Amino acid sequence: MRDPGAPGKRPRRGPAPARRTLLLGTAAVAAGSAAAACTRTTEAPPRSSTAAPSPATGLPATQSDRALLLQFLAHPDDDLFFMNPDTQHAVAAGTPLVCVYVTAGEADGVNKIPGQPHPPADQPAYAAARHQGLRQSYAELIGLPLFTPWQTGTLKLPGGHRAEVNTLEHGDRRVDLIHLNLAMHTPAWHMGAPALWRQSGLMLRTVIPQGSPLRSVQSYDHESLIDVLVGLLERYRPTLVQTLDPDPDIQLSDERTRIRDSEQPGYSDHADHTAVASFTWAALIRWAQTAEGGPPPFVTTAFRGYYNNHWPKNLPTAVLKAKAALLRPYGAAPEWQCGNPAGCGDYNVGGNRPLTNRKGWVRATHYRYPGPRLQLATGPDGRLTAYGVLGLRAVRYQERPNGTFGKPVDLGGGPLAPVLGAARLPDGRQLVFGLRLASVEGRGAQNVREIVVLEERATGTKRSGFTAWTGLGNPEYEPVRGRRIGVPVAVTAKDGRVHLFVRNADQGISTRVRGTDGVWSPWRDLGGGQVQDGLTAIAGDDGQVHVYAPGRDTVHHWTQDGPVPSAGLPVPADSIAALGSRLYYRPPASTELISIGGEPVRFPGYGPVSAAGEYLLGRDVRGALQLLHRGRLTHPATARTSLDGPALADTRLGPAVAGLSPDARPWLWRPKQSQA
Repeated sequence: MRDPGAPGKRPRRGPAPARRTLLLGTAAVAAGSAAAACTRTTEAPPRSSTAAPSPATGLPATQSDRALLLQFLAHPDDDLFFMNPDTQHAVAAGTPLVCVYVTAGEADGVNKIPGQPHPPADQPAYAAARHQGLRQSYAELIGLPLFTPWQTGTLKLPGGHRAEVNTLEHGDRRVDLIHLNLAMHTPAWHMGAPALWRQSGLMLRTVIPQGSPLRSVQSYDHESLIDVLVGLLERYRPTLVQTLDPDPDIQLSDERTRIRDSEQPGYSDHADHTAVASFTWAALIRWAQTAEGGPPPFVTTAFRGYYNNHWPKNLPTAVLKAKAALLRPYGAAPEWQCGNPAGCGDYNVGGNRPLTNRKGWVRATHYRYPGPRLQLATGPDGRLTAYGVLGLRAVRYQERPNGTFGKPVDLGGGPLAPVLGAARLPDGRQLVFGLRLASVEGRGAQNVREIVVLEERATGTKRSGFTAWTGLGNPEYEPVRGRRIGVPVAVTAKDGRVHLFVRNADQGISTRVRGTDGVWSPWRDLGGGQVQDGLTAIAGDDGQVHVYAPGRDTVHHWTQDGPVPSAGLPVPADSIAALGSRLYYRPPASTELISIGGEPVRFPGYGPVSAAGEYLLGRDVRGALQLLHRGRLTHPATARTSLDGPALADTRLGPAVAGLSPDARPWLWRPKQSQA
């Protein structure tokens, strides 16, 4: 019989059951230089953060004056497997990079050499070898020889903690690798980050890698780890923060398959990934709420992890080759002469093994919160208003006469996931939707996600601007299932009703509808097959609302009434672009573009495409933006480093493309004006 606390189908009625503990862990490890141990301590009870959404102040929000990318990782190699090619593109554009590795990566201490007997376990040596592999990968990324010496030292952190830091510079490129060295959560269930997130009163000791400038074992509890992460945010003040998935999908595998796939019970990711992502989001929320001068100007990206094993692979050969190339120096080989006595890398990952591994993690890059970074609304004069997330709060940008965006205006709502939804009412007023991380708490406290909406006031009223944020709840009854929902997508039908859709915990879709009287219906599960997040909703010419989403087997299609029988379309790798009855998307591992319901289209590239009017927007295999119009390709005159999710609009002034850069600032490209 299934454990009643394990994830499964949602109940249809009745109160929510007690929250299930997400991450598992057990006894402490013996103390010592090579192993970490947890001990009980007296610790303050967890603080509650289930306050109402922050109000829209209408005040100017802070903007950044330079770019810096900070990545929070659970293990050495999480960045290489799950965050590239995005990190590669940012560094290539000159964005300084700081990587924070929370665990030492020591695992069982065995640096496995394929085809040879396993060597004796040595956790300090294995951790040091993995760190050496990282230095080789990042040296290559910034254009230096693999074995270039790095500057090595220690960093003072809050609470008297210290971390190892490795620094390398080359021209305008700089990389800092920071190792906190907490113990991993191993298959032997040693206490690690998951237990530290989940349980009260624990102290987790660190591992000292061989050759590290650190000399003494340290201890962390739940609060001190968050304090250290907040201290790092305050020290480096990143404009872009990349981390892993705090709320991975439910994955019901048999025990043998789960262990083979290195996944935590019930969910499609490693327990360390989930715990470190949760600590990261808790730190981001605290930093945004307590920073002097108001929320700092940063944006976030959360990447899926072992999810990549379960869904179509979305990187074509050219992109995959460049991504996998950075895993080769990380894995290295025993015969390499790197000068590190502990080893030159994680040998089991060397050579072409990431490409031949059955799990295929390297073959995809998926976002936890996919979609356009800016929601675009066009005014009567063709100028744009854009809505995005900055410092975990909603902001609004207005296009100026010179074709650039003005300063951001704070709309509150935080803490919000990085992608918003939007719809325009028949009277022209705007609705803005967000996925709110209402509570990110460990130690048995609440973890709550909710959909919220902000409504623009009617013109002619005494007060302009927006009303207060309104909570629309969650389609899931159980909080542990409610964490799995996706980003909101909304569309206004021809009858004036607004249809809101989200991916639910069963990986289908749920909906609420706002009537013309402004009253919202209850949540309703539309059924249908399992799909990835990244829904596309349009108001069709037939008067119906249509929703498209990428499944494992085909494109899944719904109307507002329920699923539409499958048309047997080819498998999509990412989200679907829809224009009337025409659909555009890329198949797995391909640069081609599939066109359904229209003429074939040649538009080579990778990743999702967007469609508006007669225009298609996407990326080429180098990651550069490209716009297609009647068979003609156009690129920005000035190269733009864009985060995932550029947005496209067809306005009376011509096509407009907008997005966010690693410096957390918006950009706007109007191709016709550029050509003029």
